[in-house]
Amino acid sequence: MPLYKTIHLNEETIVKIWKITESYEDLLGPLDLKNNSLERVLGMKSELHQRGFLSVRHLLRDFGYTDQDLYYDAYGKPHLKDGKHISITHSFTFSGVIISRSEVGIDIEMQRDKIAIIAKKFVDYEFNYLSDDDNEYIKKLTVIWGIKESLYKLFATPGMLFREHFLVIPFMLSDAKTVAWIDYKDKKYRYNTHFLEFEGFTCAFVTA
Repeated sequence: MPLYKTIHLNEETIVKIWKITESYEDLLGPLDLKNNSLERVLGMKSELHQRGFLSVRHLLRDFGYTDQDLYYDAYGKPHLKDGKHISITHSFTFSGVIISRSEVGIDIEMQRDKIAIIAKKFVDYEFNYLSDDDNEYIKKLTVIWGIKESLYKLFATPGMLFREHFLVIPFMLSDAKTVAWIDYKDKKYRYNTHFLEFEGFTCAFVTA
């Protein structure tokens, strides 16, 4: 079982990351999936997405949960039946789950140059401290995207825009953490954020 990394942020918050090396069949075999989960995975056209979906269920098992303990609300946000907060992500050959007693969000992204092309769609304030001739520009953009995606998953409110409603305070990659804000409908919410890099990927997660 390729559990790649476990991060104990504190006593209440744990992150687990899985490196997806198994075949679809090897991932599916040990799992006891709900009928709707099985229908969902069988309906996926991409084996990469199927393996990502199944690896998340293996992460749940590593936490001591099963697929039956997980459900989704009307906005597609995952929840656990015991009331703890959960967030889920998968990207290519990695997946991640964060579980906490507080609200959380997580995202894993592959570091790719093409993120610079769409930067103006999700970056506004952050351009004040970013420089496109910085050799860490792509990595920093990926951190910002991952933090904002994590915030979006945590808040799960339709109509929120990365560029307009989310703000990431200046950071260095070596910091491995920063602060982010949601500014939405005259209310401001502050979140602690953390990030790490591995094998050309960036994982970011946020906690309330």
